Amino acid sequence: MCAMVTLQSLTHSGNAVLKPETRKRVLVVEDEMEIRQLIVMHLRREGFDVDELADGEQGRQVLSNKTYDLVILDWMLPSLSGLELCRWLRKRGLVTTTPVLFVTAKAEPEHVATGLDAGADDYVNKPFDTLVLMARVNALLRRQDWLHSRSVAPSSASGLLSLGELVMDTHSYEVTLQNQRLDLTRSEFRLLETLLANQGKVLSRESLIEQIQGENVNVVGRTVDTHVFGLRKKLGPYGDMIETIRGVGYRVRYLPQN
Repeated sequence: MCAMVTLQSLTHSGNAVLKPETRKRVLVVEDEMEIRQLIVMHLRREGFDVDELADGEQGRQVLSNKTYDLVILDWMLPSLSGLELCRWLRKRGLVTTTPVLFVTAKAEPEHVATGLDAGADDYVNKPFDTLVLMARVNALLRRQDWLHSRSVAPSSASGLLSLGELVMDTHSYEVTLQNQRLDLTRSEFRLLETLLANQGKVLSRESLIEQIQGENVNVVGRTVDTHVFGLRKKLGPYGDMIETIRGVGYRVRYLPQN
């Protein structure tokens, strides 16, 4: 059985046992004890340093004082829902990049889209296969390590985003593939920029609309799908790197550096 960690022990680091710095730290906030214990057990078997809570408000208090490499949330939590907790987490400057994984029974496409728009990085439906859950956990942490190893933000000094031989210069508004310049529309450029800046993260259609909407650019509903179709054609063999997440949106797979 996994012992429940008290809020006091989590918010006062002086009372906690220090863990090796090489171990990834994961916070699990889930009010169903059996599910929480199952998740925690498998995480610890994989060598993660895990804290667990059953209450959303306690999760907010803990996250105000500690940082984690990954946060796993249920949607329906006492005191503060996982959705509200995720939104709060994303508004905090110090933890905007912490990966968030929803594990919830709210499995309809509109629920998935809402969770992703709130700031979640991935979504696992209940009931879940533990192999799939751990694969998602490890994928999110690999992506985070990869993002930390290189600058992929458009606001970086170089202004460069890349995916293998695909290179985007956000300063000069140029995109090259295998050293050949691509002719992209304004909407295609914004779409590709958003996807490359969030490599490995699922982006809902709604969030993509917000990113590429602008002056003289009107994007609604399934228009995003049309832009993605056109962008894939222009990317040729790299078009397959844009994955469709059925009923939700799109993501670009990240390519770890060798």
